[in-house]
Amino acid sequence: MLFAHFAVTLFRFNGSVSNMRIRTLSTILFTLLLAFFLPGRAQDVRTEQAMPDTPMPTVENLELSYLAISSDEEGEDYDDLSEDFYPDWNTESLFGYSGVALPDTFVINLKGYCMPTTHTQITDVFGYRPRRRRFHYGLDVNVNLGDTIYAAFDGKVRVNAFNRRGYGYYVVIRHNNGLETLYGHLSRSLVKENDVVKAGEPIGLGGSTGRSTGPHLHFETRLLGSAINPALLFDFPHQRVTGDTYTYRKAKQVKTSSVAYYKVRQGDTLSKIASRNGTTVKQLCKLNQITQKSILRPGQVLRVK
Repeated sequence: MLFAHFAVTLFRFNGSVSNMRIRTLSTILFTLLLAFFLPGRAQDVRTEQAMPDTPMPTVENLELSYLAISSDEEGEDYDDLSEDFYPDWNTESLFGYSGVALPDTFVINLKGYCMPTTHTQITDVFGYRPRRRRFHYGLDVNVNLGDTIYAAFDGKVRVNAFNRRGYGYYVVIRHNNGLETLYGHLSRSLVKENDVVKAGEPIGLGGSTGRSTGPHLHFETRLLGSAINPALLFDFPHQRVTGDTYTYRKAKQVKTSSVAYYKVRQGDTLSKIASRNGTTVKQLCKLNQITQKSILRPGQVLRVK
């Protein structure tokens, strides 16, 4: 303001002075004005550059959150053991791995699973059948015709075929954790050989094709062709796996189980079954989601431990 007043006074004083002197005095005045105002303005610019709009602590928190999310996502990825574990890839042989030595122990990762069916009733169990003189290599789960059947783990479809006197329409999937699973008696397959599937992806529809007396899912779990009791890995009555991992031990698969089933005979009662299997009626009801008044049918399969 002071310099503006000085400039007006100077102009009036020099009204009669030559144009040359006016231009000289104006140049001097302009230089003085620049010298007075520019230092402060330059300091303001430097201050703005040093103070970003977003405070630094907020940016750091965002970066930490991103890292935490990335860490969680990485924790869900599992190594694909199947490529190095199996000697070859073929879509012809069912479980023929001749000349391949089974490991004495092998840890199977059960994380990232999906139950193959939402049904819980077991109609036949894993084990030898003296009357039929043959071995039953899986679990039979009661399903309805057309029910969706799901892949148990991430993997790749190795076999998609039909066997009139056995599995009917069936699918075999080789999984990243080293297992192979079989889904038998399907009414229809929804996948093709060499398809890559994710856990929980529909792979077929429930049925009664092949050697079957009614709609059910025949479910097998195998390691290098060796059958493992699926009940050691999958708890169908409670729709969950038995743990985060399962350790395969070559010499103990058939005769050792943390889960056991009993097929009801004519004249059986809950108290007789409980006494015969070293448990209680209350525990039987809890394991099978029934009551003490439930009617037992011959051929019905109950979980006893």
